[in-house]
Amino acid sequence: MTATPASRPARSHPDELIVGLVSVSDRAASGVYADQGVPSLREWLGGALASPWRAVERLVADEAAQISAALTELVDVQGCDLVLTTGGTGPARRDVTPEATLAVATREMPGFGEQMRQISLRFVPTAILSRQVGVLREIDGHAALILNLPGQPKAIRETLEGLRGDDGTVLASGIFVAVPYCIDLIGGPYIETHANVVKAFRPKSAIRPQPAQG
Repeated sequence: MTATPASRPARSHPDELIVGLVSVSDRAASGVYADQGVPSLREWLGGALASPWRAVERLVADEAAQISAALTELVDVQGCDLVLTTGGTGPARRDVTPEATLAVATREMPGFGEQMRQISLRFVPTAILSRQVGVLREIDGHAALILNLPGQPKAIRETLEGLRGDDGTVLASGIFVAVPYCIDLIGGPYIETHANVVKAFRPKSAIRPQPAQG
């Protein structure tokens, strides 16, 4: 059931970003090994975000129904503005995260998956086998961006942050540069980032003026 705005958890700050972090793994969900996906996402966000945020975390098996249910609950009930998943995006029979994500989507955002593959192709030719998708889920009074990320911590960081040369030159933009403006456009909070990690891009007309110094 879709929660009404009044029944969703209140934000501690008007610009608090609520992020859903979902790790998709049969073995991690069953306790065979410790999950690495959600801790990697939490650590990266902690270093990248300069504005208030909090995470709502889920660990689910490679089952389409469970993944879709988790995504729906995070957006509709928990009020997440952004949901990041990790794992389950390859061509194996058990890799069903993209299908489960598309099942709850209202619109696709194909550029996110395209850019993730472009970054990964700089390292391995098998990046063409990855099937990550980006989508929007829109309900009454709320919308969220859902992004499928790779499963390995190094690849998670590279796709979010992008790649830089030894001199600091940006070789490939990470997908997170576009996330804050996307959240703006769908009615979410104003996200600010630490430019030394990833510099959020907005058109000049969308940049919030800095308060005057007293």
